[in-house]
Amino acid sequence: MYEISSTSLVEWSRWQFAMTAIYHYMFVPLTLGLSFLIAIMETIWVRTGKEEWLKATKFWMKLFGINFAIGVATGLILEFQFGSNWSNYSWFVGDIFGAPLAIEGLLAFFLEATFVAVMFFGWNKVSRRFHLLSTWMVFIGSNISALWILVANAWMQNPVGMEFNPFTARNEMDDFWSVLLSPTAVSKFFHTVTSAYTLSACFVIGVSTWFILKKKQLDLARQSILLASVFGIWSILVTMFSGDTSAQDVAKTQPMKFAAMEGLNEGGKNMELTVIGILQEHPDPSKQHLKTTTMKVAFPGMLSFLAYRTTDAYIPGIQNILDGYTSETGEVFPPVRQRMENGRLAIEALRNYKQAIEIKDEEAAASALSTLKTNYPDFGYGYLQSEYESIPHIPLVFYCFRIMVGLGFLFMTLFIISWWYARKRQFEKFKFIPYVAIICVPLAYIASQCGWVVAEVGRQPWVVQDLLPTSAAVTRIASPWVVTTFWMFAVLFTILLIAELKIMFTQIKKEAK
Repeated sequence: MYEISSTSLVEWSRWQFAMTAIYHYMFVPLTLGLSFLIAIMETIWVRTGKEEWLKATKFWMKLFGINFAIGVATGLILEFQFGSNWSNYSWFVGDIFGAPLAIEGLLAFFLEATFVAVMFFGWNKVSRRFHLLSTWMVFIGSNISALWILVANAWMQNPVGMEFNPFTARNEMDDFWSVLLSPTAVSKFFHTVTSAYTLSACFVIGVSTWFILKKKQLDLARQSILLASVFGIWSILVTMFSGDTSAQDVAKTQPMKFAAMEGLNEGGKNMELTVIGILQEHPDPSKQHLKTTTMKVAFPGMLSFLAYRTTDAYIPGIQNILDGYTSETGEVFPPVRQRMENGRLAIEALRNYKQAIEIKDEEAAASALSTLKTNYPDFGYGYLQSEYESIPHIPLVFYCFRIMVGLGFLFMTLFIISWWYARKRQFEKFKFIPYVAIICVPLAYIASQCGWVVAEVGRQPWVVQDLLPTSAAVTRIASPWVVTTFWMFAVLFTILLIAELKIMFTQIKKEAK
């Protein structure tokens, strides 16, 4: 079906897509959360008639517009790469992955494109209520857009609701609702969008406290901090809850990722959760694929409890997964080497089936189809050259997970303190808090990126979990073309990011005059 592409091509294609995704996601969270905050601000203005809320709405809307425009540009390039660099992937999952993206383009983007013009240019041209409706529709459109993209991504993490068509060698959707409402999709959507709201709350509080330091626009700053801190508290609580449910789902559907998040080599029952730790090379030369955790602070039994709500639950480690294990639910997972053999049987059976169909040998086709269906759950393992390829980059996943969680608690503290001082109007007692709030703006972006690193690097080597590895998903093109476009995009995106920051800073300073 597919051939394993050269290492250079695979790695450069991965780097190009990762770089594009990282730049794109610098703009997405602020779009999702700031549109919500702007809609709330305008609603307060329409209901109360207070001009200070109108002023706040228009100010934050300007920053939203700058971010929105550049986010759209990077997002289009990201989607084009599915066809240019990942055509094998697009063919393999196009009937499923394409459906959510098509809905996103036709419905969500239509809502945004229709109403965003009214939101920006409709002041004094349409009624207050219609303008307010337009603002809310921009928020709804942007979040619906995120929904469908995250549904597609969740399916890659946990492929459900589909049937493999051996004649076309494509996965076809046979249960739309299973794809849309899978536990993976639900938890991923709520965790991602509420973390975006958290980032937006940090952004609003950080900019507002800068006004306090400059002793400018104090009313706008206080109102914005008060609203954003309440919004942030609510957002991060939901983020933590959805993150917890997501961890339970990962433990069941992606045990290797779960083990990498903890740096867990040998599993068992009553497994501890490492809060802080340092990964080092394993002392046993025969286990260089593993890491060892030193200088750690851990909670006994918490990892088992996190996954199955009981400290007595069995959690497999990386070596257990390689050697084969029985899960907490009683499901037997064979050794990775056996799954690799099963995958090769499935790939060979697919070839035999297509050949039998061509020569109209019904008996051979039926036999090959039976073998394919039996071994299809391990289809992707057939492309692996070594069992160790099934292990993701452990240090990157391990540290990013802890950075993300640790910063989450910092943001919660910031929101509570900011709400308290803004409610009391005690700006003179803020002291060092504005500086912490300003620092939290870039930290929020770091936490957001770390979350995606855990999600995407943690499932490597898979593009589609267990069914399609990265090495088999790339387009067979010359590596130099990918290298060239990588640097072209890197320069372009860097220029766009610098331009956005400069325009943002200029607009914020202008408001402080």
